[in-house]
Amino acid sequence: MAIIRAADAPQFQLPGVHFTGLAAPSRGSKGLCTWRLRVEAGLRSDAAHTLDRDEIFMVLSGTVQLTPNGEKLGPGDAAVVPAGEEIQLSNLGETDAELYVAITAGFTGTMADGSTVQPPWAQ
Repeated sequence: MAIIRAADAPQFQLPGVHFTGLAAPSRGSKGLCTWRLRVEAGLRSDAAHTLDRDEIFMVLSGTVQLTPNGEKLGPGDAAVVPAGEEIQLSNLGETDAELYVAITAGFTGTMADGSTVQPPWAQ
């Protein structure tokens, strides 16, 4: 069994978004990736992308908005974004939002410009 202690979990930062890596292949999980996501208050993302696997967002605190439908999610809500559907996440609230995210290991993201990524928090 692999244990990922909060104090030892790898940290990653993009403008306005903080990732705490949890389960991933490099941390003992062959099939699933999870991470904690903190989205700063007022962040309006312009980083639309698609993934080749279903992705699940689970809101712990705050309010976020997922496009393309602009659905607002609050604490206790979850969203399942099917593979291939465009994702854009924003926090229109006045406080940071905290979420857990889960996806199958080995996924690839495609950005709006056509470039592909395999983010380090999921490796």
